[in-house]
Amino acid sequence: MRNERNKPLWGGRFGANPAEAFERINASIPFDIRLAPHDIRGSIAHARMLGEQGIVSEGESKDLVHGLEAVLSEVEAGEFSWTLSDEDVHTAVERRLRELVGDVASKLHTGRSRNDQVALDLHLFVREAAEEMMSAIAEAMHALVEVAEANEGTILPGYTHLQRAQPILLAHHLLAHFEALRRDLARFEAAREAASVSPLGAAALGGTPHRIDPGMTARDLGMEPFRNSLDAVSDRDFALDLLYACSVLGAHLSRMGEEWVLWTSGEFAFATLDDEYSSGSSIMPQKKNPDAYELMRGKSGRLIGNMNALLITLKGLPPGYSKDLQEDKEPLFDSVDNVLSMLAVLPEMLRTAKFDGERTRSAAGGFALATELADFMAMRGVPFREAHHTVGSLVKRCEELGASLEEIPDEELRSAHPALADFPKNLLTPEGSVRNKKSMGSTSPESVERQFEEARRYLEKRAASQKADG
Repeated sequence: MRNERNKPLWGGRFGANPAEAFERINASIPFDIRLAPHDIRGSIAHARMLGEQGIVSEGESKDLVHGLEAVLSEVEAGEFSWTLSDEDVHTAVERRLRELVGDVASKLHTGRSRNDQVALDLHLFVREAAEEMMSAIAEAMHALVEVAEANEGTILPGYTHLQRAQPILLAHHLLAHFEALRRDLARFEAAREAASVSPLGAAALGGTPHRIDPGMTARDLGMEPFRNSLDAVSDRDFALDLLYACSVLGAHLSRMGEEWVLWTSGEFAFATLDDEYSSGSSIMPQKKNPDAYELMRGKSGRLIGNMNALLITLKGLPPGYSKDLQEDKEPLFDSVDNVLSMLAVLPEMLRTAKFDGERTRSAAGGFALATELADFMAMRGVPFREAHHTVGSLVKRCEELGASLEEIPDEELRSAHPALADFPKNLLTPEGSVRNKKSMGSTSPESVERQFEEARRYLEKRAASQKADG
C-alpha cells in the first residue's frame, strides 16, 4: 500500500488507496497529458484572479503564477515527469507546483473544481485545434488555386454516375473542391467560436461561495464567461462541433481521394503523382500506388466514428459531471491528429502532380458533347424534351455509323431535325462546349476567371485578417 504522501488529492474521505486495477481504468494521465499547457494557462489565469479578488494574498498569487510558469516551461521543454499515480493532468501539475512553491500550491484550487477545470482545458484545446486546422485548410485552398491556375486551359470530362457527362475545365473542377473547403473553414470557425466560452468559475456545478470573478479569468484567456454553472461543466457541444467539422472535412477529402485514385489509374491515366507521394508494391515492381489519397478516403470513416462515439457517450448523461466525460478526449485527439496528418500531405501532393492534358481532352469529346446539340435546339424554340429525344436518336445513329459527334456529317444533322441545319460545328469540340456556357458559376473560361478572382480575394482577406489578429 502506498504511503500517505501518495494518496490522491480527493483521498481524505477514503481509508485505503485505490486498487491498482481501478487506478488503471480511472487514470486519464496516459492521454490527457497533451492538455497540460492549456491546464497550466487556465491555472495561471485563476491564480491571478484569486490575488486580484483578495482570496489569496498578492504574494501568494505571485508565487503561484511564477511556479506555474516554471511548470509550463518544463512541459514545453519535454522535461516534466509524468506518473500513472498522478491520475490526471491536473493532479500532476499541482503535484509539481507543490514541489516548486511549497504548501501555497494547495490554495490554487480555491473556488475551483476539477469539473470546471477540465472543461476549460478542453475548451482551450478545441479552440487551438480549430485554429490549427483552419490554417491547414487554407493552405490546401491555396494549393488548389495554384494548380488550377497552372492548368487553366486543361479540359477534362465532368462526370455524373461516373459516366462522361460534359466537358469542363480542370480549373473549374478544382475550384469546386475550393468551395467545399471554404464551407469547411466556416464550420471550424463556428467550432472555435463555440469553444471560446470559459467555464472556469462554475466550480463543481452550482458555483462557489468565494467571491471569484469568472469574467476576469475569461478575459485573461481571450474568452467569454459562462452564463449557467450547471451547463458550463456539462457542455461538450463545442467538442461535437469540432468533431462534426472534422467529419464533413473528412468526407470532402475522401471524395477528393476517390477521384485521384481513379485519375491516376491506368484506365483513366489523367494524372500522375510525384514519386515522393506514392508507394510501390512488395511483389509487383511496376506499381505506383496513391496510398495517401486512399488513406484520406479510409480515415473519413474513422472521423465519423469518433463523432458518433462522443454523441453516444453524451446522450445518456444528466447535467453535471460524470466520469463518462473522460471519454471525450481520445476521439477528439484522434480526429484532430488524423485531420492534420491529411492536410499536411495534401497541398504538396496537389502541387507536384502532373496532368495529361491530351488524354483528358480526348476523354471530354465524343458523346459528352451531346447536350450542346440539345441546348442549341432549345434556344431555337424547340421544346427541350423534343430536342433531348432527337439528340438521343442522333447518338444512336452515330453508334451505328461508328462515328463520334464531332465526325457526324452535316446531312445527318439536317435529317435529324431542321433546327440543326445551321448548327455551328465549332460547338462540337470540348473547347467550344466550355466556351458556350453563359450562366453564372459555369465552366466557361470567363466564369472560371471570375471564380479565380473571388478565390484570391477570399484568401487575401483571410490572410489579412489573420495578420491583424495576431
